[in-house]
Amino acid sequence: MSAGRSGPERRALPGGPGRDGWDDDVPAHSEGHPHPAGDRRARSGGPAPSGTLLVIAKAPVPGRVKTRLTPAYSPAEAACLAEAALLDTLDVVLATPVRRRVLALDGRPGDWLPSGIEVVPQCAGGLDARLAHAFGLCDGPTLLIGMDTPQVTAELLTSGLELGPKDASFGPADDGGFWALGLAEPDPALLRGVPMSVPRTGAVQRRRLTGAGLTVRDMPLLRDVDTADDARLVAAEAPHTRFAATFAALAGTGAR
Repeated sequence: MSAGRSGPERRALPGGPGRDGWDDDVPAHSEGHPHPAGDRRARSGGPAPSGTLLVIAKAPVPGRVKTRLTPAYSPAEAACLAEAALLDTLDVVLATPVRRRVLALDGRPGDWLPSGIEVVPQCAGGLDARLAHAFGLCDGPTLLIGMDTPQVTAELLTSGLELGPKDASFGPADDGGFWALGLAEPDPALLRGVPMSVPRTGAVQRRRLTGAGLTVRDMPLLRDVDTADDARLVAAEAPHTRFAATFAALAGTGAR
């Protein structure tokens, strides 16, 4: 947990989230909007292989995302960091040659959404149920990632989709959870009932995979952005990302 501190009054970051509501009326499929020039996409010119990249995320609405970043950051600033992390993630997803790119979204897509992303609404229930439901919408090799690792690369995502018929890929997070989960054939039952957001989440999920007879291919350990200290470390690790630029801009306003 990050501790708050007194300091200069914070200014809203230009270009941050423009919505202050939370709308559950999410269309089942939504085409994204073009993103401003200057993003990090590098689309492949070759044929796209089979495979699906599945991103689970919340819409970057102040007070609804990255609440553990407060009080070090205001809700609006935390939402700016969340939006930057999500856009970095989607850029890498778009740069990875796959058959399908899906965003399972809690909330409503806005102008931040780039084109080329299929949006589906998350179901009700706990995180395990929402992850299971999202996997159930996919077929064939599928890699699930969250919005908390803006340092992820296309090479990592590609490796996570290199799955044999009885393989799974597993990306452990430094907090005991996981940042990526790949299945050769999605099976929602592998996620239902796994305790989420606790230190043993990753260990329980990995045991589910091996218990189902799958060969688990471990991916590199990554740090999730949950706290202000996480934000500082991830921004330093990935200095050319939107996330790092947003972190630096907020540092100039007195936030940290």
